Amino acid sequence: MTAPPSSDDRNLPYDLVGVGIGPFNLSLAALADSVPGFRTLFLDARPAFSWHPGLLMEGTTLQVPFLADLVTMADPTSPWSYLNYLRAHERMFKFFFSERFHIPRREYDHYCRWVAERLPSCRFDARVTSLEWDEGADAFAVVHRSAAGAETRVLARQVVLGVGTAPVVPEPLRLLLAGDRTGRVLHSADYRTHRARLAAAEDVTVIGSGQSGAEVALDLLRHQDGEGRGGPHVRWFARTTAFAPMEYSKIGLEHFTPDYIRYFRALPEVTRERLVREQWQLYKGVSEETLGEIYDELYERTIGGGEPRATLQPGVELVAARAEGDGYLLTCRTQQQDTLFEVRTCAVVSATGYTASRPQFLEPMGDLVDWDDRGRYRIDGEYRVALDPRVRGTLYVQNAEMHTHGVGAPDLTLGAWRAATILNTAAGREILPLAPRQAFTTFGAPRPPVPAGPVEVPDEAAAETPAGTPR
Repeated sequence: MTAPPSSDDRNLPYDLVGVGIGPFNLSLAALADSVPGFRTLFLDARPAFSWHPGLLMEGTTLQVPFLADLVTMADPTSPWSYLNYLRAHERMFKFFFSERFHIPRREYDHYCRWVAERLPSCRFDARVTSLEWDEGADAFAVVHRSAAGAETRVLARQVVLGVGTAPVVPEPLRLLLAGDRTGRVLHSADYRTHRARLAAAEDVTVIGSGQSGAEVALDLLRHQDGEGRGGPHVRWFARTTAFAPMEYSKIGLEHFTPDYIRYFRALPEVTRERLVREQWQLYKGVSEETLGEIYDELYERTIGGGEPRATLQPGVELVAARAEGDGYLLTCRTQQQDTLFEVRTCAVVSATGYTASRPQFLEPMGDLVDWDDRGRYRIDGEYRVALDPRVRGTLYVQNAEMHTHGVGAPDLTLGAWRAATILNTAAGREILPLAPRQAFTTFGAPRPPVPAGPVEVPDEAAAETPAGTPR
C-alpha cells in the first residue's frame, strides 16, 4: 500500500491528481496504490464515497457481473477486488451459496466505500475550485477547499478528471424542476430521497425508457397494495418505440471490449455519432429481469377481474409541462401517430439519463483545451485530452468520451481496463499488461484493408455461374 507523503516531499508535484472519486477514478486509485514511488492524490467534494444514492433501492442489482469491480478486469491479484472485500467481511461462503453473478447495487456501493476509506490517496471533503497550468512550476495547480473553508493548493504533473456526469432533464421540465420545493418534480437521481412522498401520491408519471425508469416504475407499483388499489397510479412514458430489453447476448456484449473501442475511434465522426444513436439498446435498454418483474406485478393486479392502476406507453414525447392546481399538466405527442394529448399528474420523475458536463473549476484551462466543434473534449486512445502545446503536463478524462470511444464509456465493464491504460501511460511504463485482443468478433475490415474498387470477374463462365451453384 502506498504510504502518505512525508514532510520532505509534500511540496513536490504529485505524479497524478484525480478530481472526483466515483467508481472510475477509484479504480485508478486502487490500481495505482501498488506502484512504488508513484505519488497520487484523489479529491472529492463529498464527505464520503456515495454511488447513485437516489437509486439504491432494495432488490436492484448491477447490470454487469461482479468481476467488473474496481480492479479485477485489469489485475485480479489486487487486494482491492470484490472477492477480497467479501473475504474481509467474512461473507465468502454466503456469496458462494447465493450463486450471484450480478450483485446488489447497495452492496457495490458498500464495496466501493470500503476501498475508498482504506486508500491513503483518497481525500474527501475536498472540493476542487480551480485547475490551471502553472508555467513557472511546469505543473498543474489544483486548488481545493474543505467544507470549513480551508483552501489548499497542490501541484501535479498529470491530472485525471473523473467528475462523473450530470442529470439530463427534458426541456419542458426544466423550469418546473428549478422552481420545485415539494419533491414532486425530480430527476431519478433523487428518487430515493423523495420515495415516501411519491409513494403516497395519487398519480406519478415516470418519463424515460431505460433501466432507471423501469426500476422507479417497478418500485412505485410495489407500493400499491396486493390488488393495486392503494398507492399511486403509475404512468410510464418512453420516447423509444418499445420498452426494449438491453442487448445482453454474449456476442453483443463484445461492443464493451477494447477491440471495439479501437475500431470505433478510427471511424469518421459522422459515423460515430450515428452509431451511438443506433446502439441505444446496448446502454439504454432495460434488463429482461426488470421487465419481467413489472409484467408480473401487472398480472397480479388482474386476478379476480381487476385492472392494473398503471399506464405503460412507449413512443411518447413530452412537449410541454406546467403547474396546474396541486399537480401538473403534461402535453405529450405520440411520435408515430403525430397526435397530441394531455395528462394530469401529481408528480413527475424524469429518468432521462446523464451527460458529460464541463466542470466549473476547469474555466482557467478553458482556452488551453482543444475543444471539438460541439464543445467536447478531443481524446486520444490513452484517454488524454488534447491541450495547447504550451501545456507540458497531461490531462486525462474518464466517462466523457462516448463520442470518441463508443458506448462502453459509462459502462463499469471497461472501468478497470481504462484505468490501467491511463496508469500505464501516466507512469511511462507498463505497470499492468493489457492483452491486445479480447473479442471473438472482428470489427471492421481485416488489416491491412484492401482498397475498395471494381471487382474483376476472372472469366465469362464465372460471371454466368448461377446463384447458389458451387464453384
